Amino acid sequence: TLEEWIELWNDNAKPFRWTKTADQIIDRICRYCDRISKPAH
Repeated sequence: TLEEWIELWNDNAKPFRWTKTADQIIDRICRYCDRISKPAH
């Protein structure tokens, strides 16, 4: 079950570490939004 998976995960949890700067993340989001907002043809 999901609860069992969460319990196992929490027993060996590791902190999340950002590998990119905030500027890099925002730039990537902006490029993605620009790409998906254009017409498909």
